[in-house]
Amino acid sequence: MAKREHIIILILILFIFVMGMLILSQTLLVDEKSDNSPGMTGHEVIANSSDDPGSVEVIKNIGNPNSSKKIAYVVGVHPLESQTHKTLLKLLPNMSNLNCCYDIYIINVTDDVGYYGDGSSDDSQGRQNGQNLAYRYVYPEIVNGSYDLAVDIHSNIGAYPYRTFVFSPVKEGLGSEYAMEVSKNCADIDYYSPNSTTSGPFLTIPLNNNGVPAFYFEEYSFAPQNEKDSHMTELISAIDNLNFR
Repeated sequence: MAKREHIIILILILFIFVMGMLILSQTLLVDEKSDNSPGMTGHEVIANSSDDPGSVEVIKNIGNPNSSKKIAYVVGVHPLESQTHKTLLKLLPNMSNLNCCYDIYIINVTDDVGYYGDGSSDDSQGRQNGQNLAYRYVYPEIVNGSYDLAVDIHSNIGAYPYRTFVFSPVKEGLGSEYAMEVSKNCADIDYYSPNSTTSGPFLTIPLNNNGVPAFYFEEYSFAPQNEKDSHMTELISAIDNLNFR
């Protein structure tokens, strides 16, 4: 009888030990996630239909969720510009002490993405697919989402007089004013407005025309990653310290 009791006690001790290790591992996992993404508190899939040429998702409440200022970033409208999109996704969710609250809308084009080739321009169907997804899903979310600003992240192959710049396709209004203010506060980001933009009618123009200031950030596609990181950090900081009207 004593032997049986010893076995039962050993089993109970082993059980308590295993449960304690499981609880500890879950606690460490939560802490690790918190450390890696200090300001990220929500993720939502907006669109994931087989009828669409891709999907759309949003990461919500980055930075300061209690802020009265809410800003939307958009990445993926032109899928070949993904390195700049990835730079924002790498940096923004892991920045601490931000003043504003941020949501990142992510467009994932899966059909006819295309390729740059030997420095050629992007005329792929994937470009139009991303623009269509932006207008169908991202535009209504932002225009109805009480945002103070929207920033559409892009990159270019160096065909413009400037390689790293901001601009709004709507010349008059807060979108253009905010972009100019950001440029003035960034040593490495110019203000330059191209004559036209293919994606403007699908996102930034209707946003500006319907109450949400919006502008573009353009990065040089072939810049070294450390330069992309530096420029994106400048952009995020300047936007976070904007004088909102």
